[in-house]
Amino acid sequence: MQESNVFEYAVIRIVPQVEREEFLNAGVILYCPKLKFLECRCSIDDNRLCSFSNKIDLSEIKAHLHAFAEICRGGKEGGPIAELDMASRFRWLTATRSTVVQSSKVHPGLSADPLATLEKLYAEQVL
Repeated sequence: MQESNVFEYAVIRIVPQVEREEFLNAGVILYCPKLKFLECRCSIDDNRLCSFSNKIDLSEIKAHLHAFAEICRGGKEGGPIAELDMASRFRWLTATRSTVVQSSKVHPGLSADPLATLEKLYAEQVL
């Protein structure tokens, strides 16, 4: 039996009109320090998102979600935040903010396979 490892995850949300506090789940970010794992899965249902507001800039939102993925990967391509250590990148991505792209509170769990857990959470929370 594989050893279970502690992980943390947050749901990435699109909040088209922050003052209304309505959101659409668009992704999941998962961090497992012991296995040095930090990844996210994101996608947007354009039609569903546009039903929230007709003032949405889809290309800007997609660029923000792409930045989440680049920061998770690490390296110069993701900018200065992506060059931080993995724990700092996760904390930065999941910090409370009142912008169009936000994350939920961080939730803990145990997993022997963080990639499979990420895919499961993504299917449950986003798809």
